[in-house]
Amino acid sequence: MVVSNMDSKADASNTTQKNRAAVLNTPNLITLTRFALSIVVFALMSHDYFYAAFWVFVIAASTDWVDGYVARRTDQVTQLGRILDPFCDKIIICGAYILIAIETSKLSGSHWSLITGWMAVVVVGRELLVTMLRGYIEQHGGDFSANRAGKLKMVFQCIAVGGCLLVFALENSAVPFAVSIGWITAIAVWVAIISTIYSGILYVFAATKMVKDLTRHGDAT
Repeated sequence: MVVSNMDSKADASNTTQKNRAAVLNTPNLITLTRFALSIVVFALMSHDYFYAAFWVFVIAASTDWVDGYVARRTDQVTQLGRILDPFCDKIIICGAYILIAIETSKLSGSHWSLITGWMAVVVVGRELLVTMLRGYIEQHGGDFSANRAGKLKMVFQCIAVGGCLLVFALENSAVPFAVSIGWITAIAVWVAIISTIYSGILYVFAATKMVKDLTRHGDAT
């Protein structure tokens, strides 16, 4: 009986260590690093260190594909990672859009080339809607992974955020390429908002179809 209890404790210990290793695997640590860097970006933006915020944002955004690549390459895909990855993406994008919109509102005149308040509302609303739909679908056994439109949307949003940070950093400066950065940022901002709306519509249609399929399957069983 003593040996049996010792074996049970050993099995429980091994299970705990395996679960801990699964949670603290390399992809999840990369994702958590992105979350920590996003907080640094927000702090720098709040204190008008836009140039530093730009570079930290670039580092944080560049980890977005790294964690997924490492997870798939090393077969370390976990349920926690599937939750953390989109969560951290939404935190850094939504937070950056909100803070940039606040900074844009402080500027005089019309700034159609920068992220504004209504754009931040659209982005945050879209992310909340997709998160709600993903939670419902996957709770009922469906697969609501990001599609190509959603991934491209993230790329455009990151370019728009990075461009706005550079515009703020170079404001009133005599840098020769500041005008070019402004035009590139303007294009990225509008492409990002269009792709945000477009991908959101695609997700709504996809979710509607999945809900019908799940309902039909449930009625059949």
